[in-house]
Amino acid sequence: MTAQQEKDGTNAFLTARPRLFAAAYRMLGTVSDAEDILQDAYLRWQAAPQAQVQDATGYLMRITTRLCLDQLKSARARRETYPGEWLPEPLLTDDPAEHLDHDVSVALLLALETLSPLERAAFLLHDIFDSSYDDVSAALNRSSAACRQLAARARRKVQRLRPQAPANPDQGRDLAEAFFRASRTGDTAALTQILAQEVQLISDGGGKAMATLNPIYGLERVLRLCEGLARKAGRGLPEHWRLCQLNGLPAILSREPDGILQAIALEVWNGRIARIYVTRNPDKMRHLAEPLMQSEGAGPSCP
Repeated sequence: MTAQQEKDGTNAFLTARPRLFAAAYRMLGTVSDAEDILQDAYLRWQAAPQAQVQDATGYLMRITTRLCLDQLKSARARRETYPGEWLPEPLLTDDPAEHLDHDVSVALLLALETLSPLERAAFLLHDIFDSSYDDVSAALNRSSAACRQLAARARRKVQRLRPQAPANPDQGRDLAEAFFRASRTGDTAALTQILAQEVQLISDGGGKAMATLNPIYGLERVLRLCEGLARKAGRGLPEHWRLCQLNGLPAILSREPDGILQAIALEVWNGRIARIYVTRNPDKMRHLAEPLMQSEGAGPSCP
């Protein structure tokens, strides 16, 4: 391979990289695993007969998909023994241009967890990334007819679980700040004004940080939890926190008094907070330490 060919190959990979990351993250639900997959895909691309490849992005998507399917075999086994609730690694989406215009909501990623690996791949490639069934067939080593069936089964399952339309950014940001302030001070009256009656709270500590082991359902139970946590934390805001957007949702990043980096993402339905996703597992938060500190101290920094 000449220096120019190597440069062209690298440029082709870099051009496809945002799309490859978007696919790998949705397949796996973790930023770190998606980055590892892309590194492996790049090495395989370097060793491939690039001059014979007519569609570099399609070729790279096939490599990435197959690597993700291999990864999912071990990932599913790990999640069966995961302590407490599992949430996807939060993805900072303050700049939508960096993540393609595709759904990365927590609700969608949790819905994908109910699918088999092949169903997940077929659905993502066809319905989210607009690949033809011939391309899906090549990626999965299945017939086009089989891929249609896989995608159809996945589509039915996902449609039952996908969230309602998201709040507009300004409303979501205002609700996120109001929720954070009220929950940290134990202001249950204010929380009652912004939480839905059927609100659910899901917390992921991964057995490494304090978190609820099971989801909390209903307004009264969530209010009691917030009141108890505010009392233990001294009814005040942490020194470092910022408003942001995670997985397309209004969110708050904070450094807690115990040193744990925490992410809260909120689903807003009909003007009220209906889902609260709290991630405290340190393994899932490392990539967000720098964005938090870029807020330059306390307060609701938001790009």
